[in-house]
Amino acid sequence: MDEQRHTPDRIDELGPGEVFVFGSNARGAHLAGAARTAVERFGAVPGQGHGLQGRSYAIDTMSGPAVLEREAAEFLRFAREHPELTFLLTRVGTGIAGHDEADVARLFAGAPPNVVRPRGW
Repeated sequence: MDEQRHTPDRIDELGPGEVFVFGSNARGAHLAGAARTAVERFGAVPGQGHGLQGRSYAIDTMSGPAVLEREAAEFLRFAREHPELTFLLTRVGTGIAGHDEADVARLFAGAPPNVVRPRGW
C-alpha cells in the first residue's frame, strides 16, 4: 500500500475490499453527513451504532471522549484482524460531535497499514 495515500474528502464509491469508516451515535441514527452516506451507499444499518455493517464501519463519536477512545481502539483491533480489507477512515468525531481534530487524530496514530487516514492524521 502506498504510504502517501489519504482518505479522499468525499467518498462516493468503494473499490474491492474497501470499507467506509464513519462517525455514528450509540442509537445508530444515521441521518446526516458521513453516516447518511454510509446508509445510502455502503450498507450501514439504522439502529446499529458501532461496528461493521455492510461495507461500512461505525464508530460512536457522540457518547463522549472515553467512549470515542474505546471505540477507536476496538476499530484498530478489528482492522488488524482483517488485513484483507482496506479501511477508509473519515474525519470521525470532528464535525457535529465536536471533538478536537488533533485529539481524534492521536487516537488513530498507531493504525495498521490497511487503515487509510485523512490527510494530516
